[in-house]
Amino acid sequence: MKSIIIISILFFSSFAVTAQTIPAWKITDLEAYIHNSTKPVIINFWATFCKPCLQEIPYFEEIVKKYKKDSVTILLVSLDMQEQYPETISSSIAKRKFSSRVVWLNETNADYFCPKVDSAWSGSLPSSLFFNNKTGYHKFFEEPIPREKLEKEIDAMIGKKSFPI
Repeated sequence: MKSIIIISILFFSSFAVTAQTIPAWKITDLEAYIHNSTKPVIINFWATFCKPCLQEIPYFEEIVKKYKKDSVTILLVSLDMQEQYPETISSSIAKRKFSSRVVWLNETNADYFCPKVDSAWSGSLPSSLFFNNKTGYHKFFEEPIPREKLEKEIDAMIGKKSFPI
């Protein structure tokens, strides 16, 4: 009986170790993250209700893995409503097996936080910010990004020359 209890505890604790805690950030936390980043970063703004967002995240993660040697990272910033935090967001990332770091933006006034990310951002999703503080690279997209365009943008962000085929 003791061995069954121990096995059960070990089994369920393994899920707790792998489950991602989703911190709630204010826009000032995101601004500090951007300002202090020393690596090339893609910040993808998404929500659990946004079908195009959920379609692009898997290939964002897949392609970013190819650039591990270049230290490219991705941060997924959920713009879900407070009612979805953290349960709906957590279950959505677990169901889809997202492996990137996820934070929830605890802001309700898009007129306040959107211009702090990019002056032209209307708040639509998906949106992505590419930046590299070492090179000064900064580019914002307020649209889904196809695979090919994503790779070209990462190449530009890290300063890698792309040659036409």
